[in-house]
This record gives sequence, C-alpha cells and structure tokens, in this order.
Amino acid sequence: MCSRIEVLLYVSTAYVSGEAELILEEAFHMGQTLKSPLKLDINLEKKLIEEKLSELKAQNVNERTITSIMKEFGTIRANFHGWSNTYTFTKSMGEMLVTNMKGNLPLIITRPTMMIGTHSQPFPGWVEGVRTIDFVFVEYFKGALTSFVGHPKTTIDLIPADMVINSMIIALLVHSKSNSSNSLVYHIGTSLGNPIKLSDIQDIMHCYMTKEPWLKNSEKSGAFYEKFTFNPSYMEVHEFPQNKRSRLKRIINIYRPYLHFSGIFDDKNTEKLRMAIKGVGSVEREFNFDPNSIDWKDYLMNVHFPGLIKYSMQPKM
Repeated sequence: MCSRIEVLLYVSTAYVSGEAELILEEAFHMGQTLKSPLKLDINLEKKLIEEKLSELKAQNVNERTITSIMKEFGTIRANFHGWSNTYTFTKSMGEMLVTNMKGNLPLIITRPTMMIGTHSQPFPGWVEGVRTIDFVFVEYFKGALTSFVGHPKTTIDLIPADMVINSMIIALLVHSKSNSSNSLVYHIGTSLGNPIKLSDIQDIMHCYMTKEPWLKNSEKSGAFYEKFTFNPSYMEVHEFPQNKRSRLKRIINIYRPYLHFSGIFDDKNTEKLRMAIKGVGSVEREFNFDPNSIDWKDYLMNVHFPGLIKYSMQPKM
C-alpha cells in the first residue's frame, strides 16, 4: 500500500480514441465505447474471455492453438466495441479503471503515439528491439521489402522515446504537489506540431540507402536503390517464401490501422507542460519534448536509421 502517493501516472496510447479529424485530450468514462450507443461492461468482457479459455482447455486443445484462437477472439471483441485491436482495447479499459479507482489522487494519463529511437538521451539513436514502423525500415535495409501497406499522403505520428519519458517526468513534477483530483490526458506526438507524411519517409529512406548502402557487398544490395513505396492496397505476400507469408499477413493486419490513420492528435495539455518549463534553463534543455525541435531528415538519416542498424540489427546478424 502506497500511503504517501502524491500522483498516479498511467501510460496508455494515443490510438485508444479511434480516428477523427482532430483527436482531443479527453479521458474515457467507465463503459464508454467507440461505437455509440454500445456500453462496455469490463466484467462481462473478462467473463467472456475466461469462459472461452475454459472451453478450449476442456477440449484438450494444444497451447499453440489456444493462443491463436484467443488472439482472434480478443480482436473480435475489440472490433465489436469499435477498437481496431486488443492493444488499444485493453489500454482504453485500463484508462477507465484507473480513472474510476483513483479516488482523490491527481491522475496523469500519458498517450504517446508511435515511439521510435531516442533523439538525445541517454544518447542519440538508442533503440531496443524492432517495433512499430521500424519493421518497415529493417526489412528495407535488409533488402527484403520494397513496398508495404499505407497511403503516401498519410501523416504518420512518430515520437522519439526520450521525449515521451521527458514529458512524463515533467508531468509528474508539475502535478506532484497539485491539490486537484482531476484526470489530465497528455498526447505525446508530432502530427500537430511537426507532421511528417509517409511520402516524406519514402524519400528519406531512399536518400539514406543511396548515400550509405551498408550492405553494398550483399547480393541484395541492388534492392537498396529501388525506392520504397507505401501502397494503400498492398497485399503482395506472394513474393515471399511460403513459410514467411502467414507472418507477413499478420503484420500487415497489425500495421494497416496505423498506416492508414488520418487523425491528428491535439496536444494543448502537453503544450501547457512545455510552457511550464520554458525558460527554466537546464530543465528545458535536459527534458526536451518539443516536437518542433526535430529535423526529420537529419534525425532519421543521422540518428534513428544508424541507431536502428547498430542496436537492433547488427547484434542479430
């Protein structure tokens, strides 16, 4: 029991709110869904999951099949209430629960967009694993992929991981002594203040690989000079070996909602946080989370792409 807790911070995702022209920093209320007038009963959802799992185990279904069926069942329930996948569905339920159970505590709900490698701290370019759009970068760099699902005109919301952490630290600092018991939502992203389109990313990827084809001696090096494209109706899984097609189909289904996403995330609350430390010397400098400070071409070509190759690709080669 945390008897002296001053503030509670919950890490969610910006994509819980569904798609709209401008997505506001507003908290969910208990039972809210993305499909009005449906109501979400979290206890019922839990019961349905438990019953489905018990049913499969009673049939002596193997664990691998159980995992596959439960993933599909979770997606069905998420889609029923308006969410595109179980990740955003469960994150939204988490928001509802902490909001409902926080009592008089100040509550911060942080909603980052797609996180990528660090901008500055602990050093530029640090990244762990391959997540979100980094899958596309990695497969292109390996010469394995030159096209993927997505619309070139789509604004994709990317945010360096250290800027997300910095915003959380400042939010905790600002609200730790607050007497308010309100819930505050913070979108941490770039689509409003410093947008980048998938067409821009295509150009930067091509520029990087023609400038520094790091696998120039590979038999696949010619692929690096073919410009990557985002295709709204991409389904070219036939070009892959049979053992990789099912994985690619699954990945396409995961990415499709994000690479076709046309919403822009409002960040008025986050801007107030930035203003709270503006002019405070070392604090503003050391805890930067201003999207306008990102030069996308310089960051991707000189920080993120080299970091992705160094920390996520080369150790596995």
